[in-house]
Amino acid sequence: MNRRRPQVYMMDLLATVPYYTAYLSRALQQRGVDVRVGSITYYLDLECFRSRGLRLAPGFLDVVGRFRMLPRTVRRVAKLLETVLNLFVLAVRFLVKPPQILHVQYLPMLRSRLPVDWWFVRLLRWRGARVVLTVHDLLPHDTADRYRALFQRLYSGVDRMICHSSVVAERLANEFGVAPDLVSVIPHGPFFYDLQGGESVDAVRARYGIEPGQQMVLWQGIIFPYKGLDLLLEAWAEVEAHVSDATLLVVGTGSAEITTEVRAQVARLELKRVVLDLRFLSAEELTALYRAAAVVVYPYRAITTSGALATGVALGKAVVASDLPVFRELLTKGVDALLVAPGDAGALAAATLRLVQDATLRGRMEVAMQAKDFGAASWRSIAADTEAVYESVLQTD
Repeated sequence: MNRRRPQVYMMDLLATVPYYTAYLSRALQQRGVDVRVGSITYYLDLECFRSRGLRLAPGFLDVVGRFRMLPRTVRRVAKLLETVLNLFVLAVRFLVKPPQILHVQYLPMLRSRLPVDWWFVRLLRWRGARVVLTVHDLLPHDTADRYRALFQRLYSGVDRMICHSSVVAERLANEFGVAPDLVSVIPHGPFFYDLQGGESVDAVRARYGIEPGQQMVLWQGIIFPYKGLDLLLEAWAEVEAHVSDATLLVVGTGSAEITTEVRAQVARLELKRVVLDLRFLSAEELTALYRAAAVVVYPYRAITTSGALATGVALGKAVVASDLPVFRELLTKGVDALLVAPGDAGALAAATLRLVQDATLRGRMEVAMQAKDFGAASWRSIAADTEAVYESVLQTD
């Protein structure tokens, strides 16, 4: 007799972590878990969920995300109204029949004056749903301890937590008093390993004006201070002083203020071989970009988890990264990556130079990275461990 799988509502109503939600939901559904994906269409990638065979169940409306070109202010207001309506409809529906598991990926309204998504979680927990929270960020980045008390209440108001690192699990226990048996460590899975096609390596290099013989070094992501792009640009001045056959490509989005600062720093340092592409790239473009890079750099000052690093590992790239505890759980110093002290631009420059200049070392690290087999098998394991969390929390009184 087949055992009955848990019934799960996967909550990421504003598509805050759409790729994580999509890959995890697909892997769980492939195991036979009854997962409804509580998200709207991701406006920067309309196929994010649909291309992975997922139907969305946001409650009532899924309109705003389908219009990519809306002005930012209009989009934010419209998404807020749409989300409030969706939460109201879901609350009425789940008061009658709540899901067994409410798996929360993100609560984007938590820090607002009207945290209606948090109120919704509390309502469902009162109604009998078991609440599982994925801790993507222990605290909001670049906010110091401003929201510590708020997140203390969040962590004490759910039934079980999933985090991606034993370091984060220890911090939940030591800093927030969370009982260790309420936290499960399940690694972050890779993105885009399953995408094929797209531009060739030569086409990517040509598009960015990278000439034959030039080594392409990549920084990619949403630009925030904690990700250390300013440190990399400072280090790159040293790289340029020693080699002429390397180009740094910076690809990502960020606020108008921070992208202006990036451009100003490049000009101030008089960097000659830096290409800025400060926009959102499709998953296919991003995958082609990683495959074209000789070296990928992650100069973070601090981190809870990193989907960007998971992508670099999955695509088998040679890596320079900050020597952070979370990174050390995925990278092995000197084997598949060069790790440097966080915040040390000089060490970052030296490590980047070493990989740029040593093709043998790059090749050896790529082989070691590819040997991790960090792809579909990872998500199958993640889904199995996540389902075990669901079953465990359902068995508790």
